[in-house]
Amino acid sequence: MATQAPGSLDFEALRRAIEERDAEMLIGFYADDAELRTVNKNTTPSSPHVLSGKEEISKYLRDVFSREMTHSVENEVVGDNRIAFFEACEYPDGTHVLGAETLELRDGKIVRQVNVEAWDE
Repeated sequence: MATQAPGSLDFEALRRAIEERDAEMLIGFYADDAELRTVNKNTTPSSPHVLSGKEEISKYLRDVFSREMTHSVENEVVGDNRIAFFEACEYPDGTHVLGAETLELRDGKIVRQVNVEAWDE
């Protein structure tokens, strides 16, 4: 059983939510005023895809986790108010996606997330 300080995020529960594609569990980790910013080939650093608020983020996560694909959390670094990790994904057709993700936390909730994604072409 992982120990955690009061008001901190349970990283192992976060990992389970991602790897088991449990959108509802994952949504519970976000603050109401959270922001999720994604940068990839189509949404560049100067024009990232930005989702504001838990409601927008919830729709996105439900969509992603409804897709038939695997997710694996790797190489995490967990600090008091910040977490970083890689998320390796694979679609059934063999397409791989690697996300470098950074989470900023407040009172044990995600308030800002930045994803940088690289896709097989």
